Amino acid sequence: MNQPPIGVILAQIGTPDAPSAKAVRPYLKRFLSDRRIIDYHPLLWQPLLRGIILRTRPRRSAKLYQEIWMKDGSPLLVHSRAQQTALQSLLGSRYQVELGLAYSEPGMAQAFRKLEAAGITRIIVLPLFPQYSSTTTASVYEAASFAALGRHSRSGQVTKRFVPALRFIEAYHDEPGYISAMKSLLLRKLGELDEEPDYYILSFHGIPRRYAETGDPYPQQCHETGRLLAEAMNWSPGRWQVTFQSRFGPEKWVGPSTADTLKELGGRGIQMPLIFSPGLVTDCLETLHELAVEGRELFASGGGVPGNFNVAPCLNDHEEWMVFLARMVRGSAQGWLPAAEAAESSTPETFIT
Repeated sequence: MNQPPIGVILAQIGTPDAPSAKAVRPYLKRFLSDRRIIDYHPLLWQPLLRGIILRTRPRRSAKLYQEIWMKDGSPLLVHSRAQQTALQSLLGSRYQVELGLAYSEPGMAQAFRKLEAAGITRIIVLPLFPQYSSTTTASVYEAASFAALGRHSRSGQVTKRFVPALRFIEAYHDEPGYISAMKSLLLRKLGELDEEPDYYILSFHGIPRRYAETGDPYPQQCHETGRLLAEAMNWSPGRWQVTFQSRFGPEKWVGPSTADTLKELGGRGIQMPLIFSPGLVTDCLETLHELAVEGRELFASGGGVPGNFNVAPCLNDHEEWMVFLARMVRGSAQGWLPAAEAAESSTPETFIT
């Protein structure tokens, strides 16, 4: 009897389905209502969210999305689909790869329905977040668990009798394959430049400082990723730094701030910086606009020459990155494949374009 494939869910946060306030509003509502993202009590937070934030922020965000929107849709979704296609090609027919977004479509429940309709009973969840955070990785774990259980909350109605076996791939912020993939990407980017940058900024998405102080290991893992990448690139200590972007609300966030750092570069004599986002592995609003557009403006406001500001793309479907992801999936699937198939699947991957 043939064994059904192993399911793989590429897990991401999500994106609006159109660059309009009407489409951004429900996405932001779902995202900002998750208490792993904003952990204030709903009686305090929801009136502020619904009464003020969702009345003003969707319109502003929609204008930013309009500047980066691609012909085929949201950049995050377009690049995530490319990652899904590449990973499926590398893994072959023993696996079925689906995309599962936590706050938009295709959602986590939709991914599980597709896999279960194919008779799949064993599923690997791969969060596209190298560094663990309660605001990203844990949110994906939770969304996948509820989708597998067929319920929306612990006390919600049960809609499924059979629950598939789940395996979650843990943080991989210090994995050599991840570091090597970023090095390969950056070397390719540097080869396109006429002159080597005189400074490198590794910008990670920020979290409130309170989250880190109460147990979230995210900032520590970001700094470890930065150190390992700098070593791989042979950067001297004075030529690079880690910063954190996307502050939201009145709380103190982990720092230093990417925005503040960019404004100060000119005064520090830095003339040709390059900024890269190791933690955001798929190009999205935070990289294509916040870093590439707003970042250049911030650099210029501090006296820098806008044309000297360089931005490296995210890993997206970079070949070495996809090979690394395939290797992680195969490692997680150990014991789920017959011995002969497992041995065959351990052979070196070939990337098919």
